[in-house]
Amino acid sequence: MKFAIIAAGEGSRLKEEGVAAPKPLVEVGGEKLIDRLIRIFRDNGAEEIDIIINNLHPETAAHLEHLRQTGKAEDIRLVVKTTPSSMHSFFELSPFLADAPFCLTTVDTIFREEEFADYIRRFRESGLDGMMAVTDYIDDEKPLYVGTDSALNITGFHDTDEGDRYISGGIYCLAPKAILTLRRCMDEGQSRMRNFQRALVADGLKLKACPFSKILDVDHVEDIRKAEEFLEHQ
Repeated sequence: MKFAIIAAGEGSRLKEEGVAAPKPLVEVGGEKLIDRLIRIFRDNGAEEIDIIINNLHPETAAHLEHLRQTGKAEDIRLVVKTTPSSMHSFFELSPFLADAPFCLTTVDTIFREEEFADYIRRFRESGLDGMMAVTDYIDDEKPLYVGTDSALNITGFHDTDEGDRYISGGIYCLAPKAILTLRRCMDEGQSRMRNFQRALVADGLKLKACPFSKILDVDHVEDIRKAEEFLEHQ
């Protein structure tokens, strides 16, 4: 199974709030965001880690090059390209992901490691086309609500609450066939991950929700504190 990290965003909100480091290098609990994901992915049996970063922050590329030079990045494939959206970043990584099941997330996703390990195990055993991490903890400026049936099969993705218990946590485990849906979305000019997720449902892929107690994104300085408090009690 492969793992992938979208780390090509500009991190403009953190920068505006005084954080000098590029988002992938922001530290939470003394560990850089990108290093934390790499470590967790390896702990969960990653055969390959595919990462996209932008070309606006050479410090991130330098950090990954240092890992490579010290023998700590032999399993990493790196794409350096500035993209207009997360879905475009996903598309740039997709050639690496088309031949094996994979887990994709953004670099600033914070979650409990034991819940993530259970999520990966359940996906590997499921035979599903996809399993999406969801949470009923809502601390997002524009949450994507996830419709499910009683068995947690995903029935839809909604911009507004339609009586849904969960929102998307921004972590996606997918079979390679999902890349076909991604390519169609790109051909149609789609540019948001939520539209890609809707297209998965429209294309008839069998998706299931996997609840996490809490998933956080580090978009603001205050989120760093929230993330550290959360991880201290995991």
